[in-house]
Amino acid sequence: MTRHPATSLPPPKDRRRLREEASLTRVQLAERVGVRPETVRAWESGRSTPRGRKREAYARLLADLTGPADRTTGVAAPGSAPDRRRGARTAVVTVCPDEPGGGRRGRGTAAPGAVPEPAASTQAPPPPSRPSAGPRAPALTPAQAFDALYAVGAPALVRQTYLLTGRRGLARESVERAFQLAWDRWPEVARDPDPAGWVRAAAHEWALSPWHRYRRHHRRPEPPPPEAADRALLEVLLRLPPPYRRTLLLHDGVGLGLPETAAETEATTRAAAGRLLHARETVAARLPDLSDPRELHRRLAELAATGRLRTADPPAVRGGSERRARFWTRAAIAFTVVLVGTTALTLRTAPTRYEPPVPAGETVRGVPPHVAPGPLSEEQRELRARLREELPRGPGRLTPQAR
Repeated sequence: MTRHPATSLPPPKDRRRLREEASLTRVQLAERVGVRPETVRAWESGRSTPRGRKREAYARLLADLTGPADRTTGVAAPGSAPDRRRGARTAVVTVCPDEPGGGRRGRGTAAPGAVPEPAASTQAPPPPSRPSAGPRAPALTPAQAFDALYAVGAPALVRQTYLLTGRRGLARESVERAFQLAWDRWPEVARDPDPAGWVRAAAHEWALSPWHRYRRHHRRPEPPPPEAADRALLEVLLRLPPPYRRTLLLHDGVGLGLPETAAETEATTRAAAGRLLHARETVAARLPDLSDPRELHRRLAELAATGRLRTADPPAVRGGSERRARFWTRAAIAFTVVLVGTTALTLRTAPTRYEPPVPAGETVRGVPPHVAPGPLSEEQRELRARLREELPRGPGRLTPQAR
């Protein structure tokens, strides 16, 4: 009897990743394969391996989630779900005409003013593969690498932050503060695997800070978008709690996967999935046309493009970061000098022992005048002399005498 080889399956971690990228729960996948959710959990954790017909069904389902691919290399074909999601993350955002270099659209843009975050490298580009010896590409200086990251990531990040806050000024301020913080910690950011994600997380945290509500200019209303559909969508987004709003923007707007969204929002994958489903249900309840995630992504991109937000020049951002660093350094030095001087003055003027306070004098009335005693008699003087002589020697006994 000829025995056919077992159908190949991806590693357990890839099985879970493919399921989460397709926005499927374990219950839904178990229903398609015909097993229990606990069995799917065991397959994804590597505790057990499917066999027989269940293995073939599971492999076909994972292949459908992956899309047409080359079985030898495992590279997904263009148009598959992972390829679309990866393309959404690396798409270049359209530059509005009122921005520097406006009118040019990057390749791979999903929609005008798209929300997806462009990928940027802060390190020097790797030298091109060459069969023979040749000149190597010069390495970028820290300022050049920062300027490149800012030029690529700042316009899209401002639009994303606008969707989080609904305020143009706060969006620009949050992005500038995030890039200034990145320049302060540039050695750390330059070695980060995803510098754009680092800056995006810092900008979102600053934009969603609850302390902005106490600022004076934050109390004034922001001009709404001109289109009624954009106003309705922005209103629904701003009514969502900040964690749900951020999860929806990162997953359906930027195009991050569910594990990456959970990591950036500092939540578990289960919590991020729950927030995403709740946010989608809320948006679909208010706007039934946006029940499809693809349509929601397109509308988010259009809403972000209506802001027409400008960004500052990279040298200005770096200069602001350096001025702030100098200011706080000088403030810390001045505070230290004042503290040392105050301590030295206190040690110089402080008393070395306790001195009780002298009460203020008061006038006492009704006291009889002090009368000095008169002159002593001869007998009294003799008695005083005897006492002065005998008392220091300590008489054994004093006996009164009758006179």
